Amino acid sequence: MIYKKESYDIVGTLFEVHNNLGGGFLEVVYKDALEYEFEKRNINFEREKEYIINYKDIVLKHHFFADFVIFNKIILEIKSVKKFHPKHIAQCINYLKVSKNKLCILLNF
Repeated sequence: MIYKKESYDIVGTLFEVHNNLGGGFLEVVYKDALEYEFEKRNINFEREKEYIINYKDIVLKHHFFADFVIFNKIILEIKSVKKFHPKHIAQCINYLKVSKNKLCILLNF
C-alpha cells in the first residue's frame, strides 16, 4: 500500500469525524470537521487546493479544486451522497493527473 502510515492517519481522522457526526450532513459540514481534526492532530493539509490545467502554451479556463491535499501528496475528496457515481471516480482521476500525485482517497459520508 502506498503511503501506509499517512493513509492510516487520514482514515483514523475520517472515522473520528464519522463517529461524532454520523451521516446526513452536507459535505461542507464534514469538511469543516475534518479541518478541525487535521489541525488538532497536526496533520499537514491544504483545503480547496486549486490546480490549473496547462494545454500547449496556455492555461485552460477551467481549474480543479481538490477538497484536501494532505501531506502535500494525498488528495482527499469528500462526498455526502447516496452512492458514488462514475463522475466521482473520474474527478479523482482528473485530480491525480493534474496534481501528479499518486493517491486519492474518495470518501462518502
